[in-house]
Amino acid sequence: MAEVSLKGLTKSFGDETALDNITMTVPDGSFVVLLGPTGAGKTTTLRMVSGLDTPDTGSVSIGGVDMAGQTPAQRDVTMVFQQYSLYPHLTVRQNLEFPLKSPILKTPPDEINRKVGEVAEVLQISHKLDNKATALSGGEMQRVSIGRALVRQPSVYLMDEPLSSLDAKLRSDLRVELKSIQANSGATLLYVTHDQIEAMTMATHVGVLDNGKLVQFGTPREIYENPVSVYAASRLGQPRVNILPADLFGPAPSAAQTIGLRPEHIVQGEGQDSLVTRVEHLGDQTRLHLVFKDHEITTVTHAHTELNGGDIVKIRPNNPYYFDATGARVA
Repeated sequence: MAEVSLKGLTKSFGDETALDNITMTVPDGSFVVLLGPTGAGKTTTLRMVSGLDTPDTGSVSIGGVDMAGQTPAQRDVTMVFQQYSLYPHLTVRQNLEFPLKSPILKTPPDEINRKVGEVAEVLQISHKLDNKATALSGGEMQRVSIGRALVRQPSVYLMDEPLSSLDAKLRSDLRVELKSIQANSGATLLYVTHDQIEAMTMATHVGVLDNGKLVQFGTPREIYENPVSVYAASRLGQPRVNILPADLFGPAPSAAQTIGLRPEHIVQGEGQDSLVTRVEHLGDQTRLHLVFKDHEITTVTHAHTELNGGDIVKIRPNNPYYFDATGARVA
């Protein structure tokens, strides 16, 4: 496994800037998630690391070695694409075996059988090993695509939203398995998603991207608890952070234009009256939708609340975030 270092990566496609001076270090053995909406630059970053695209300026190094001029095959990385890419004429077993039969790896047959069997068990596709790839469902195809990466032991795993086409239960199961595999193997893994749950549950580090810029890089807890901007605060947290006028509850710092309130920043039973407009019971928690001085606020309360729509609940802020007119955090 290896550390990945990106320095000043910039990439444009015509008039569109996909990456804008990205500098980031993926520590050896870490699980780094690139988080952001479509168009943020997540996949382009993966393609730079893999060698499928080359930067206009900047550099990529893996394990301390500059990758300039190195082909994808020479970089010792493996990539799982968002859209499964299998050999349709081969069986599941043959697809999984394919990378291990590379002349570079020269894996012994018994080792191939062992690795294929272990990965198939983890991904719940053991019963499909003799099926042609074309006979699989979309979710099964993606599991095979993930498996084809896992059977190898490259320097770096690259994954581009690999769980997006799976059903909710399997997505949850594979989040646990992928994190377990990464932690136990010490693999370096760079993972792209727009799903904040995947970022919060799997990542050792999160890189928040916005229009090709790296907005913030840190642990999931650091970014959740200490966001540098409105944008970063909005990327993590469910329900989303409430962004409201800075002086809605009273005096605010002089530079502040907005106040950011996560559910834990809202103290109930004290302060000023707000109207409960809707109550959502989600089993482990209950979401309250409130109106306070004509502004909508979403927060959470205990699962068995007796509050109903039309009730009044007093609220006040506790240690909120403040942001200036540009969206940057105000101390």
